[in-house]
Amino acid sequence: MDDRLTLGRRRFLQAAGLATLGGALAGCGGDGGGAAPPEPTQPAPAEVFTEPASTLSGALSILMWSHFVPAHDLWFDPWVKQWGSRVGVNVTVDHINYAELPARTQAEIQANQGHDLILHIAPVPQYEQSVLDLADVATEAGTRHGEQLDLCRRSSFNPTTKRYFAYSPAWVPDPGDYRRSLWTPVGLADGPLTWDDVLRGGAEIKRTQNVQLGIGMSQEIDSNMAGRALLWSYGASIQDASEQVVINSPQTVAAVEFMTRLYSEAMTPEVFSWNAASNNQGLASGQLSYILNSISAWRTSQETDPEVADDIFFSPALRGPADARVASHVMYNWIVPNFAANPAAAKEFLLHYTDNLALVAWHSKLYDFPAFPDVVPDLDGWLDADPFGARPANKLALLKNATDWSTNVGHPGPANTAEGEVFATFVIPNMFARAARGEATAQEAVADAEAQIRPIFDRWRQRGLIGTGGA
Repeated sequence: MDDRLTLGRRRFLQAAGLATLGGALAGCGGDGGGAAPPEPTQPAPAEVFTEPASTLSGALSILMWSHFVPAHDLWFDPWVKQWGSRVGVNVTVDHINYAELPARTQAEIQANQGHDLILHIAPVPQYEQSVLDLADVATEAGTRHGEQLDLCRRSSFNPTTKRYFAYSPAWVPDPGDYRRSLWTPVGLADGPLTWDDVLRGGAEIKRTQNVQLGIGMSQEIDSNMAGRALLWSYGASIQDASEQVVINSPQTVAAVEFMTRLYSEAMTPEVFSWNAASNNQGLASGQLSYILNSISAWRTSQETDPEVADDIFFSPALRGPADARVASHVMYNWIVPNFAANPAAAKEFLLHYTDNLALVAWHSKLYDFPAFPDVVPDLDGWLDADPFGARPANKLALLKNATDWSTNVGHPGPANTAEGEVFATFVIPNMFARAARGEATAQEAVADAEAQIRPIFDRWRQRGLIGTGGA
């Protein structure tokens, strides 16, 4: 190993280590510090207010992640409290690192007390029996704003029980993020467009420029999403459209074999121990050439290092032998636990939030996308000419078609309770990691994953929460 690579790894580990310190660094967006952000080129959208259907009172407590674009939370907290003052409700908001949110939610559910409203950023169907059915919210939102994206409906609705275990008014695309200066010398100035491009170009960049790829195989959300994208691109999946387990297939084995080769030729062992910030930190620091992620690292770089921001570009879902498909990077799942003391206020706020998805998109700097597209009519125009200082201004234009190459966790079936548990227990990234580390052959790693997944599906099927035939 030459000295440059040793130094590069040391710098990368230092950057990844900083991300574990907490605060905003613990999220995919980095710290948001440094120079002042670019001034918007136009004013924010106007707020919309609809009188609640009934008189509200009391308190409303909200638990949510610390947004990966910190500007969102600076806007959100006073905004929701102002809404509460207007409708007679005292609103409090608690933000925590997303990595801590599942355990905190489970603890509150087990204690049968806690927050009235909780926001997760991945589907949480496994909580269905512990939360209120939000069909009334989804129905009213549809009446006001038209059809909800199927991507979001399938991430919040259980077709077997006909219940909305969550409400999904927003989502976040998951493009490829790449450093153009690294990919241009290998003939891919527009970034990799296929998984074969990633392997060929990524291996050459690592060999000639000592910079690795950033596709994780760790117990965190980005690794979960990346592994599913690779499976789908090979025509593999955990379940089929009828919610039957189909993970043990030649297509899955081929995907695992590909990831093993990708790791061997283009990555290093850090990918096995990442948290959700690590790939963003590595991309921004120049220690990674490509990641599967949102736009948050780039937004942070606009403030911390504009030169780096100008070098980060985006590409759509990578094409494999069978498809070009990724999961949403973030899928909002708002849940109201059965113990909620003020469910009426929680539901009314969700409708107010939906009415103002244009503000949500704006204050997240186009990170959050609407599940009801008509509510944000200016989104395509913003993506064509970024109001927040992208160079070039149309850098995000490819995201206008993101719904064409994005799907739900559980594809080609719904995000059911079994898929939720498989996601929460990181079976898929562990499967890839075992083979990549040489602990098992691809066939053995897939068989082991199947042995973990089938009992999960059987258990939830016995409880009547996933289908026995058609979805």
